[in-house]
Amino acid sequence: MQDTPMLDALTTIVGDSAVIRDPAAMAPFLEDARKRAHAEALCVVRPRDAREVAQIVRLCAARRAPLVPQSGNTGLAYGSLPFGMPQAGLMSLSRVNAIRNVHPLAMTMEVEAGCALRAAKDAAEAKNRFLPVTIGSEGTAQIGGVIASNAGGVNVLRYGMTRSVVLGLEVVLPDGTIVNGLRSLRKDNAGYDWKQLFIGTEGTLGVVTAAVLKLSPLPSRAATALVSIDNPDSAIRLLALAQDRLGDSLSAFELIAALCFELIEKHFAQRAPIAPAPWHVLIETGGMSDAVTGEMEGFLAEALEEGLARDAVIAQNTQQAAQMWLLRERMANLGNREGRMVNHDISVPIERIPDFITAADAAVGAAFPGARHLTFGHVGDGNLHYNLLVGPEPKTENVNACVHRVVTDFGGSISAEHGIGRYRKADLLLNKSAEEIALMRRMKAMMDPEGVMNPGAVL
Repeated sequence: MQDTPMLDALTTIVGDSAVIRDPAAMAPFLEDARKRAHAEALCVVRPRDAREVAQIVRLCAARRAPLVPQSGNTGLAYGSLPFGMPQAGLMSLSRVNAIRNVHPLAMTMEVEAGCALRAAKDAAEAKNRFLPVTIGSEGTAQIGGVIASNAGGVNVLRYGMTRSVVLGLEVVLPDGTIVNGLRSLRKDNAGYDWKQLFIGTEGTLGVVTAAVLKLSPLPSRAATALVSIDNPDSAIRLLALAQDRLGDSLSAFELIAALCFELIEKHFAQRAPIAPAPWHVLIETGGMSDAVTGEMEGFLAEALEEGLARDAVIAQNTQQAAQMWLLRERMANLGNREGRMVNHDISVPIERIPDFITAADAAVGAAFPGARHLTFGHVGDGNLHYNLLVGPEPKTENVNACVHRVVTDFGGSISAEHGIGRYRKADLLLNKSAEEIALMRRMKAMMDPEGVMNPGAVL
């Protein structure tokens, strides 16, 4: 049964064309990125600016109506889908999408929440600057969602998570108040750094409508290499050598299990440009001088001489580098082609990664015989995508519990970069202390006493 007064009120705010009610037209907003889950909603409402966002939030607060904000809908934890809430409004920020300015000297840009990450990166590069958040879904992921989930990606090793590039925010609070903190200052110790309340909290404490982002110099040179190794322990030793020899130019260090390349060749007909090995590492450096390639060559020669690597291939041009990265990007889609895959986005202390993989493999092997391991990830910052191909029998929650117990034993996190959303919130109770959970609940109650903002996500 439709809430006609609510629909009429939303239409008054944004206009009839910006309130989507047809189920077919709503469907893309209500399906997750992997097309595994579908939700229902009263409508999809598409405001065009912060003022309309505030009016919508104020309306929902007055009626105690659930509201789920969405920017891009590329998340993997179901954080922007209103499951079990057919009377919820889903608010898409896709029309709030302007790039307001880019300042090359200050190395900042101001951009609205609905702007695609790739569009923002292109605008920065047009001014010879670099927005370093780099994720596989950047063509469709939007700035608001990237900030709300504190997205990671392949450049965290050098540039940090999204949190590291946010200088200022404009947000709408759960009561409809607009707070403008769009400052481009690198140094500002005047009071609480309140923007941190909205980065990584998945729209549960308010809605990000615009941001000032910190840019970096655009690297003019890059070196990309694929290295074959014997085991994860070799990867950690290779990382230590890379840190010593390549320093700040090291921007990506990705660990890849052999099965990943085997299945990419099977399903995508793309072969890795290196002989098969139990494990591989994809390494990239960037800088401003021609020395980047020479430094990579010297580092790899030393790694081979010390026995840390079996073989290594350096991309000879940008096309070859792109093909190496295409191998890495295709790993996220293997589950849809090879069979049922249960995904885990975890992090553990970097030095404990080899022991974690050994312990997790043993626990999974004992509990779910026949499971195949598609382990890969940003080992340079401690983040692994510990993914498992399993048959139809094991329940996803049982597989998750098995893996997450090992993660917790190793002092790790069950969500390194994808957020908690609705998918991981049960396991969050096992991964965080009772005191931490209680503090999170107090924050939620303080900021959103009516429980309007993205109810059911995170907590």
